[in-house]
Amino acid sequence: MSMTPSEDPPIELSVVVPMRNESLSVSELFDTLLPVLQDTGKSYEILCINDGSTDDTLALLLARQKDEPAIKIVDLSRGFGKEAALTSGIDHAQGAAVVTMDADLQHPPDVIPDFIAKWEEGYEVVYGARRSRTKDGWLKRLTSQGFYAVFNRLSDTKLPPDAGDFRLMDRVVVEALKRLGEHSRFMKGMFAWVGFKQVGVPFECPERQAGESQWSYFKLLRFALDGIFSFSSAPLRLWTWIGTTTAFFALVYAFFLVLRVFIYGRDVPGYASIIVAILFFGGVQLISVGVLGEYIGRIFRETKSRPIYIVKRTYGLDDPKAFPDASPEPGD
Repeated sequence: MSMTPSEDPPIELSVVVPMRNESLSVSELFDTLLPVLQDTGKSYEILCINDGSTDDTLALLLARQKDEPAIKIVDLSRGFGKEAALTSGIDHAQGAAVVTMDADLQHPPDVIPDFIAKWEEGYEVVYGARRSRTKDGWLKRLTSQGFYAVFNRLSDTKLPPDAGDFRLMDRVVVEALKRLGEHSRFMKGMFAWVGFKQVGVPFECPERQAGESQWSYFKLLRFALDGIFSFSSAPLRLWTWIGTTTAFFALVYAFFLVLRVFIYGRDVPGYASIIVAILFFGGVQLISVGVLGEYIGRIFRETKSRPIYIVKRTYGLDDPKAFPDASPEPGD
């Protein structure tokens, strides 16, 4: 069917950028990203997901949108976290291919044409793979390597080393992701789980251009544990083996003590050793209960079936308001 002159051309490329308090990065992001997208020769949209920013990120996005209609904004009702923001962007993206990237320019836009070239070769997922982590501290490098090693050891879903959220996905992959409705979301694992034909494109990760990272070591640790618990039941099986092994050695030691009493005809005093053993096994039991609690907590969240995110309002999309009572911005 031929397209009438009044109809907009189909969007070929959607770029999804989650944002939370990125007011210092907004201007430089668009100054860098827009020329790259224009040079591709493809029709595009930039979906900015405002994930509960408390600074003037939304105001800056609205101001820039007046000059760049390709910029579209999804304003969430509060901060739901990066994984939920990414999900929101993927749900709203309309392009034949969708690129996800961070707003701090540590995902360099000039790699996007390389993504597109691989996509046009027939790859359905093209992910950015960091060449090195020399800019990270030694502790962050060590924990990152340890996470990928542990995750790939415990899970049937394998994560490509040094691959993150910077990637291009074909529409068929996007539709597959939209079918995954779990609430405890670990997007790196979900990207890998759906499969399809994937290839990595190496890139150098530059320094953050403005602001500070909102990922503390505690948040990274919690994020890593979320990934492992979401994609593997191995921790449960691990504690089953630990409990079995501990019980076996306890029985062996008890048998040894009984034989010692029969042979030497006396008991073995050992108040301190008994207390240490009780504390040790009590700690093991508490850890095992904690691991079990992690899985029960995820079951609890899933059974409530709350939405992954709530949209307060959209700008530049076909559905301008998610709620009828959403107050308009001044000047709308």
